[in-house]
Amino acid sequence: MAQAVEQHRKGRDADIVLAVDNVKKMIGKRLIIKGISFDVRAGEIFGFLGPNGSGKTTTIRMLVDLIKPTEGSIRICGYDVQREHNEALQYVGCIVENPELYSYLSGWENLEHFARMLPGVGEKRIREVVDIVGMDARIHDKVKTYSLGMRQRLGIAQALLNDPKLLILDEPTNGLDPQGIKELREFIRQLAETGLSLFISSHLLSEIQQMCDRVAIISHGEVITVGEVSSLVDESVSTVVWSALPAETALKVLQSHPEVQSVSFADEAGTETGVPRLIALQNPEAIPELSRQLMEAGVALHGIEIKLPTLEDLFLKLTEGERIG
Repeated sequence: MAQAVEQHRKGRDADIVLAVDNVKKMIGKRLIIKGISFDVRAGEIFGFLGPNGSGKTTTIRMLVDLIKPTEGSIRICGYDVQREHNEALQYVGCIVENPELYSYLSGWENLEHFARMLPGVGEKRIREVVDIVGMDARIHDKVKTYSLGMRQRLGIAQALLNDPKLLILDEPTNGLDPQGIKELREFIRQLAETGLSLFISSHLLSEIQQMCDRVAIISHGEVITVGEVSSLVDESVSTVVWSALPAETALKVLQSHPEVQSVSFADEAGTETGVPRLIALQNPEAIPELSRQLMEAGVALHGIEIKLPTLEDLFLKLTEGERIG
């Protein structure tokens, strides 16, 4: 009976690749991770966002059983990471911090070395992962000649050797130049399109916003929100900067409109024109109507700038101004 219940549960949760339930971690007498919960679905890119020191790497180490949680459970493809270690981790590929590579060996020799540790992984699978990461032309060169972006790709190839369902990447864009970040972002999206789930830890708000389907925001060891990036970043309310004269009249018009949540003077006038600027939190769809009302009130508009909300805005709001580096 118990076995049948367990099989039913695993079938029901088939679309959940990673399930984290009320996980806590005590180090000494200090509670580092404070009862976090989230899940990662099949084929999605899930962002784990927080500043350095927020608990991201500690969480990842628990996900792959490098350290034990004090409380709570972690399941990968339905298997408990602690009680069913081998069954759970056969579905995971992971790079924690930097890829561990042998610089004096070629990329191919590195993959051969790691493949020997995995049952049933031979030359055919090595060729497959080399093709997946697009390194055919350089795979037989020494790793010491690789760029940082190529090392990152080789590390991902290593993590894919066991054909995982879940790929965990800890700060994958660290040290990459803008072109390398763009290439990695495109590559991660290609991996997700194959059905692979990706769990990406980062402190880079803009990258998470561009890369991920859903995100969990962690601060001081607590997950403070989980949701789809598009719904967390509500584009129906944006910041609109109005450059207008006379500014006091413009302020009154903006304050009286129902689509304007708040409005205040900017600290400085426009740097080029010297015209006062008003910052309004509002629905951008109201701009045409507001422009008409302002002109009818005798206001001269010198500029309108729309600033769409970002994850940084959300993070600062949720954490009451805590900065993320």
